Amino acid sequence: MNNPDWAAVVDDHPLVAHGIADFLVTHCGFDRAQPVSAVAEFWPLLDSAAPPALAVVDFWLPDGVSLPLLAQIKQRRPALKVLAISADDDRAIAEKVAAAGADGFIHKQAAPNVFAEAVAALMAGEAWFQGQPAAVLASTRELPVTAAELGLTPRQGQVLAMMLKGLPNKRIALNLSLSEHTVKEHVTGILERLGAKNRIEVITKLRGRSLEY
Repeated sequence: MNNPDWAAVVDDHPLVAHGIADFLVTHCGFDRAQPVSAVAEFWPLLDSAAPPALAVVDFWLPDGVSLPLLAQIKQRRPALKVLAISADDDRAIAEKVAAAGADGFIHKQAAPNVFAEAVAALMAGEAWFQGQPAAVLASTRELPVTAAELGLTPRQGQVLAMMLKGLPNKRIALNLSLSEHTVKEHVTGILERLGAKNRIEVITKLRGRSLEY
């Protein structure tokens, strides 16, 4: 690929950021690639007179997931191509970054030639969300999910959050100023919506998720 534009890499691990930046220059045809380890360092690059043509952004940053950052990038620079990356073995990440506006997603354990193909696809105006290899190690961080994304009401989200903490219906009722009967109805609705038979199945289904409501 012959591309005179330059790229930016946002990753809080300096070695990773510099490694990706070097690869973009040596194998992806970019004249220059600027690694940054903090979001604060990225904004001046984005707002410069000659912004990058590509931004490679880690899904996990010190402040949490980069979904708000991805959305802001596309809002401020719609033409800029955004490739999200992560070492997490969770296919929901690809869906979330796509919804936030990213043009592509690739796993950090992808082969170098696959990464180059993903970059080439984005610069050619195509999306890249396929070909995600599984991670060797499971992630220890939780992926945020909202009650709405689970098809639940805000109140059901509150009840679910307490269920995940192991609280019985009586405690949930006291905490939310509800009757136990109402809590039971919410619990039944949650089980039906999530396709679970009991609380244990709910906890199992949501393992690796951090509920936001």
